[in-house]
Amino acid sequence: MITRRLILAGAAALAFTASASADDWKAKYPELTFAVVPAENASGVTERWAPFVNYLSKELGVKVTLRIANDYAAVIEGQRAGNIHIASYGSASFARARLTGVKSDAFANDINADGSTGYYSVFFVKASSAYKSVDQLKGKNLGLVDPNSTSGNNVPRFELDKMGIPDADGYFGKVVFTGSHENAMLALSQGTVDVAANQWTSDDDSTLAQMLTKGMLKNADGSAMKKDDFRIIHKSAPIINGPYAYNSDLPEDAKAAIAKAFVDAPAKDKAAFDRLSDGQKKGFHPATTKDWDGTIELIKFVDALRKKKAS
Repeated sequence: MITRRLILAGAAALAFTASASADDWKAKYPELTFAVVPAENASGVTERWAPFVNYLSKELGVKVTLRIANDYAAVIEGQRAGNIHIASYGSASFARARLTGVKSDAFANDINADGSTGYYSVFFVKASSAYKSVDQLKGKNLGLVDPNSTSGNNVPRFELDKMGIPDADGYFGKVVFTGSHENAMLALSQGTVDVAANQWTSDDDSTLAQMLTKGMLKNADGSAMKKDDFRIIHKSAPIINGPYAYNSDLPEDAKAAIAKAFVDAPAKDKAAFDRLSDGQKKGFHPATTKDWDGTIELIKFVDALRKKKAS
């Protein structure tokens, strides 16, 4: 005879089994490593990301450890080896990871304050300089970011090719990889380079805006530089915001939990999210790996430029 008590007991058993099944991945992965590439100095990265990583640990019920990678290549190789479980990628570095066989799936990217999910690669010069266009910079020094940076190398080279400059190294007096977006702007402000490639979403949402807010850029007399001290002389077509990606081999329950934690973050821990984004973003947009198929074509094009130069 089936009674209400038996039905309730059965439902409770099913619920317990489902809950236990959902938590199985935690036994296999008691700690997850989340890697980011520094766009700023290491201490700044830690201050920005630590509250969000703590939030992830609470939401997922396992320890999430922040790893500040030296460069994009370190993130790619870390995911290839399975040592990095979640990663913050630029569009180009994610495309490079996929092209070289890394098992990584995109699940989200940033939503800008205006609701868009893209940004631009721009060429900055100092406003006090005479330069108004790239064709005035032949023989001058160009500051790039990292070989695998989207806005700091790959898109700039693509844009230069469209201008009839397929060989940036031959056109400019010197091409310098500065290592980070911040370093590229520092090199420009200090006169080490005459033009710098960088990321830009709006006047209030860019590496430059963040650095000016922190007072990191100084004039020769030690006074703080301002937005008007810099000029954009070229802006690319829109670029899709870089993805957050997890290892393809993670259990599906783990993937679902990670994706949900990101999407829920602005509501569940607004302070941590705001610290992460400096108030410049409004949330995380659910994404799929295919959203970056176009970037793969860009990387193939830039690779072809390099091979052409080498031959």
